[in-house]
Amino acid sequence: MKRVIVHIDRLVLRGIRPQDRHAIAEGLQAELGRLLEAAGAAERLTHRVDQPRLSIGRIRIGAKAAPGDLGRLTGAAVAGRLAP
Repeated sequence: MKRVIVHIDRLVLRGIRPQDRHAIAEGLQAELGRLLEAAGAAERLTHRVDQPRLSIGRIRIGAKAAPGDLGRLTGAAVAGRLAP
């Protein structure tokens, strides 16, 4: 079993209300954890030992979506960019 440690030093969220940041971070953490726990995920990440910056581009979300939804979409985008 391999162990994956993801350290996010800074997450830039433009146009987000400050009071939503914790819900967004929780959604991001939950989705990354779920996706990176999948069988074989750790092995696919071994070539990315140190990724100093990862840009996922824009994420579009509906006006009625909850902050946690934005976190989950962001987590999915990050995991997608980490996968080879």
